[in-house]
Amino acid sequence: MTITKKRLHPGHRCTECGWTTVKWVGRCGACHQWGTVLSAPENTGFTQMIAPQRISDEKIARPITAIQVETVERWCTGNDEFDRVLGGGIVPGSVILLSGEPGVGKSTLLLEVASRVAATRRRVLYASAEESVSQVRLRAQRTGALHPDLFLTAETNLAAIVGQINAVEPELVIVDSVQAVSHSSIEGIAGGPSQVRAVASALTRVAKDRGIPLLMVGHVTKDGTVAGPRVLEHLVDVVCHFEGDRQTPLRFIRSHKNRFGPTDEVGCFEMTGDGIAEVPDPSGLFLSRAERPVNGTCVTMTMEGKRALPVEVQALIVPSHTPQARRVVNGVDSSRVAMILAVLERRAQILLSNCDVYVSTVGGIRVVEPGCDLAIALAVASASREKTLPATLVAIGEISLAGEIRTAHSADGRSSEAERLGFTTVIDSTARHLREALHQAFALSASTNESATNDIA
Repeated sequence: MTITKKRLHPGHRCTECGWTTVKWVGRCGACHQWGTVLSAPENTGFTQMIAPQRISDEKIARPITAIQVETVERWCTGNDEFDRVLGGGIVPGSVILLSGEPGVGKSTLLLEVASRVAATRRRVLYASAEESVSQVRLRAQRTGALHPDLFLTAETNLAAIVGQINAVEPELVIVDSVQAVSHSSIEGIAGGPSQVRAVASALTRVAKDRGIPLLMVGHVTKDGTVAGPRVLEHLVDVVCHFEGDRQTPLRFIRSHKNRFGPTDEVGCFEMTGDGIAEVPDPSGLFLSRAERPVNGTCVTMTMEGKRALPVEVQALIVPSHTPQARRVVNGVDSSRVAMILAVLERRAQILLSNCDVYVSTVGGIRVVEPGCDLAIALAVASASREKTLPATLVAIGEISLAGEIRTAHSADGRSSEAERLGFTTVIDSTARHLREALHQAFALSASTNESATNDIA
């Protein structure tokens, strides 16, 4: 192989994305990360002309139709919600990255998964780089995750972790966390871009070579992205994000990347005093327990992965005593609520500019999809007119700036789940316009109230 080199200039390289520059800068010009541009060990201004390599007959490219399909064999972890997110279970040799906010319950979940896998007579190695073995043992005792086939070690050095893998010969390895492990031959402190990249690459190579599935915990930055170089997410096979509000016990796992399955599945969990518990049917977690309906409430069906969940939207309208009316939201997107309020005032003649508007969801769930626009609009209109909507009514649909109601994705699945849960009336895109939807909702409200009055009489 002949290589022709033309020297231009020595330069600097971004450790995050590989962007090069002639002189040093504090911020990468491609990925806009600070402090990642370092002096390259080699000249980055070389252009290379590489002669083509001769390919053997065994390695020559073949038509895609001639490629034999290999069946992926999975084994279950014993945690159905976690297996759902992974696409049915763990694939041998796969590398899974679980990220999430501090204190959300990542270590508790993985310790629960480790104990359930150990209960199936599979050896599990739990390498904790942030806690001592006694701390992990105390948590396992509190959550009932003790098992003799679950091995613990507290190591921060990559070579020591690989040595533990050689000694224990596990069938599942958990590293908590990858940002706390360091590579002795790489300069920099643990958690730096070069360290994280080297540690993740070495652990991935061990998992692939030996066919051992590997679970890694990843830290997140203040904006919610995985800490470290972006290449970390490219190296692994599955990227899952563990999310939830510390003020509520509900937790969700979402798959952002999955080479072996879909990325539209969501696992639902609940933090308890005894650890973390699966919630296979979270349908009743986001509805209020009022004995009788009150104005300003409307139920919608939101999609969490492939699940349709009922969520109650509540609104409160009060006269404003300030020059600028307040708009306070919780669990919904503020800009979308502002748009819906403008459409209500312009297209449905509901005056809201001189009122303080408060919109919230029940149960701490966050709803950001446009399919819940109609429920927000009906809840606000119900609070403004002080008219109660029927408890058996569900609103599903996206509202345009013209006041038209568009069909939400997976509309049939939402309607079917609403019917299964006992909701008898669905107002959706068949109403076509917001004014028509309001007319239908309040006509049902009037008939319901009249029936209730007759029952009392």
